[in-house]
Amino acid sequence: MGGRQRSVEGMVIDPALWRGRKVLVTGHTGFKGGWLCLWLQRLGAKVTGYALEAPTKPNLFDVARVAEGMQSITADIRDLDHLSNAVSQAAPEMVIHMAAQSLVRASYDDPLRTYSTNLMGTVNVFEAVRNAKSVRVVLNVTSDKCYNNREWIWGYREDEPMGGADPYSSSKGCSELITSAYRRSFFGHSSAPVALASARAGNVIGGGDWAPDRLVPDFFRAIEAGRELVIRNPDAVRPWQYVLEPLYGYLLLAQALWSRPGDFADAWNFGPSTEDEWPVRRVAEQLSQRWGTEARWTVDKSVHPYEAHYLKLDCSKARAHLGWKPSVALENALERIVAWFRGYMGGVDMRQLTIEQIASYEGQLTI
Repeated sequence: MGGRQRSVEGMVIDPALWRGRKVLVTGHTGFKGGWLCLWLQRLGAKVTGYALEAPTKPNLFDVARVAEGMQSITADIRDLDHLSNAVSQAAPEMVIHMAAQSLVRASYDDPLRTYSTNLMGTVNVFEAVRNAKSVRVVLNVTSDKCYNNREWIWGYREDEPMGGADPYSSSKGCSELITSAYRRSFFGHSSAPVALASARAGNVIGGGDWAPDRLVPDFFRAIEAGRELVIRNPDAVRPWQYVLEPLYGYLLLAQALWSRPGDFADAWNFGPSTEDEWPVRRVAEQLSQRWGTEARWTVDKSVHPYEAHYLKLDCSKARAHLGWKPSVALENALERIVAWFRGYMGGVDMRQLTIEQIASYEGQLTI
């Protein structure tokens, strides 16, 4: 790990730094990408998105009309020529790479797509950046699953070995190794002064997620359909994290890379507090209470591919050097998620509601 981190006292999001800043976000049609693009739009950035069409119907990108405030390019990051042309045309100053095949179970069904997207897609982004003169900051968003998970009770630090027992997890470990190699080989010196970092986050939840085989989307699908919720691993402990928490970390890290590139070009963890590491069963029960109806659920006893039961991140580095820390307790996150889906089912303006939730979170950060 090569960064020479120095602490940032009281670091907050700086609207002046983002206003008018050209930012390219890959994966902008995804769940986290959509939230990030709306936040960047709120900050006044000039955002260009590059991604395939949204992977689900419905999806946050359409429901919250994310494209209204940005340029949206529908294309595949595995197409290097198209991606390079898009980067050249957009001339971004910052690139936040979030495009990925992001589901563990889907990686068993299609490992080739998982590896080609998560490995070669990342290489393509870095190659496009290498050929662009405008880019100063690149952030590669990977996953907490990049670590060689031994299901320890303590958190993994950024310098722990990469690994992964399934195609998705190992692809994210490989993406981290690619990031390290490009940083050492091509970026961070006078001929290519690009500050390159990676960010690893946990089990992110929030309004607007309709991904398959994920607890919160499965819960609301079951509610809408009036059927029983099926849970695979009710006693598995997950590091649940409200969607805006890691995005806040990404924005702080991008600011730090912009201001002091030599100090922050490294790998960073953004995980929840220990108090928010709950078993699946408890989250389902709490969602049921907040929705106001007795959700019926049962355990799926069929055979499923391996999934880790426990994984924890040590976020001491982000706390000490970026001034970042989780600020939304899981109980409050679940309330926000329920409010988001109530709004959606009630036909309210979801772009406005989503931006209001971002504003509410920003207000909490200043308290």
